[in-house]
Amino acid sequence: MSCLTRTLLIVLLAVAPLTNSLAQDLTAGDMKSLDGQVQEIKSDVLGIASELSNLEERLLYPSNTQVSVFVALAEEEDFRLDSVQIEINGELATHHIYSFKELEALQKGGVQRIYTGNMTTGEHQLNVTIMGKLKSGKDFSESDSFVFSKGIEPKALGLTLSGPGIQVGSW
Repeated sequence: MSCLTRTLLIVLLAVAPLTNSLAQDLTAGDMKSLDGQVQEIKSDVLGIASELSNLEERLLYPSNTQVSVFVALAEEEDFRLDSVQIEINGELATHHIYSFKELEALQKGGVQRIYTGNMTTGEHQLNVTIMGKLKSGKDFSESDSFVFSKGIEPKALGLTLSGPGIQVGSW
């Protein structure tokens, strides 16, 4: 459970007993007013949670060091993607095994953010391995290496996957 989730849970648990004890002593008109206030507090808590989530992402991944990698399938591809593994500078960055729903979304033109991390400026090595099954039913595995340059701005890399092929570009 993240710190943000725990904080929200504590706030909601603290408010709930207070509203229950007050509700017993109030009239119907007061109840409606109290219910409105509770809904307003809940709305405020959700707004704060959203702001905290955005702040947490900015703190963990400052824009000057942020690198994100996105995955998309090439148009009209009919192979089944099973998994993608990404290494950056020889270290495993992420590995993802695709569910049926995720694959279906990618086949309909969806894009997945598969990795976000921090990286220094300069040249970096990206190794990508994809595994899947061709329309003929034959298993395939494809690996490729790419070099990319990270400047002082955030870097977004797009992996476009096709049957037996991987293309990388800046997005």
